[in-house]
Amino acid sequence: MLQRYMHDIIIALEAIMSNKMKSMLTALGIIFGVAAVISMLAIGNGAQQEILEQIKMVGVNNIVIVPMIEEDKSEVTEGESQSKKFSPGLTLADAEAIRKVIPGVENISPEVSYNSVLQYKGIRYPAKVQGVAVDYFKLYNLPLEMGLYFNSEQDKYGMPVCVIGSNVRTKFFNETNPLGQFIKFGNIWLKVIGVLKKTDIKVSSFDNAGVNVYNDNIFVPVTTVLLRYNNRATVNKPSSGGGVIFFSGGVLSVSSSSGSTEKLNYNQLDRIIVQMSETESLNSTTEVLSRMILRRHQGVKDYEITVPEMLLKQQQRTKDIFNIVLGAIAGISLLVGGIGIMNIMFASVMERIKEIGTRLAIGAKKADIVAQFLSEAILISVTGGLIGVILGVVLSYLITTIFEIKTIVSLISVILAFGISAAVGVIFGYAPAKKASERDPIESLRYE
Repeated sequence: MLQRYMHDIIIALEAIMSNKMKSMLTALGIIFGVAAVISMLAIGNGAQQEILEQIKMVGVNNIVIVPMIEEDKSEVTEGESQSKKFSPGLTLADAEAIRKVIPGVENISPEVSYNSVLQYKGIRYPAKVQGVAVDYFKLYNLPLEMGLYFNSEQDKYGMPVCVIGSNVRTKFFNETNPLGQFIKFGNIWLKVIGVLKKTDIKVSSFDNAGVNVYNDNIFVPVTTVLLRYNNRATVNKPSSGGGVIFFSGGVLSVSSSSGSTEKLNYNQLDRIIVQMSETESLNSTTEVLSRMILRRHQGVKDYEITVPEMLLKQQQRTKDIFNIVLGAIAGISLLVGGIGIMNIMFASVMERIKEIGTRLAIGAKKADIVAQFLSEAILISVTGGLIGVILGVVLSYLITTIFEIKTIVSLISVILAFGISAAVGVIFGYAPAKKASERDPIESLRYE
């Protein structure tokens, strides 16, 4: 029995080889369909991996509080300014109050940034210092390549120490050990006590959600920045020009005698990052935080609270829907390829009616005719599937290389696409094969 079916398969293979061009054109639908499925799923896997890495970058269960600085809407008179409520803005006191009052807080870090020039042995490099608390490195899962993080005592007393990003190390300490070296930022010398590992994750589009690209930054205790660099909470009256000072929405406004209004951001902090111990408490804690800060800011809504993880998960859901649509489109091409196989096989049956009649007349069974034409359809679809797998992997590589879109070709996607291509051969090849086997041998031999 096995030898009999092997003979049918050999006949099918001979038919394919004798019509190479027709067989190749028949397989094109399967080839492009499989390649499309693999490349689309690779894009989807890459997007999902990036989202997961970005969620890790923003930290799990984080809540970000940032100040809102209002734009100038119109000129404000002295009488109108007196009716506006005063808000101290986002301060260290807010962070301490959150730590003491809000239950379930695992880590919290106030943050303030300061731009200046980094100097070391005559080399100057524009950079940004991030003033953060000790918990910051736990919040963002930032691993050390060497050295230590600064500790709570160094934070408390504003010690001039820093942890540098990998790009800063490459720029200044490519041939020397940076630990223990002093690097000048602005007018202050900072001692390097740690170096962060390099990350290749692109997170620039998530800066508003609380993500920072830390390869180019240096990190110092937040108290160090406030004491030694810049403390916007310390407000001084303008030295010249006169005018009226008034407060609104976390902003110091100076109305000059000429009638123009200059706004100065006097929020002490750029943001506060709060990490909760449980995901379930994020929504309720966000509401409590909003009411608490509103009360501390004298009823002035000069802040905004966001949950980066939820924003990223929402984007992941959007990308998942997009990937499903792309996968469905790719699947349609496989369906079209299957229909093409069925059409070609029906045409092949009509072209080889005498051959079918001859085989039936010399003793072939209907099962042999079914096996012959079904084998032909399966061989075409399987060969197309193999070529499609190779093309799909190559396309995924080209997408990553040319368009810089991360792709991940998984074994599951390859098996799925190849399995579907084989199934297409069986499903769409059976009907023509069945029709061929049911022909009357005498009519087939008389067919012209």
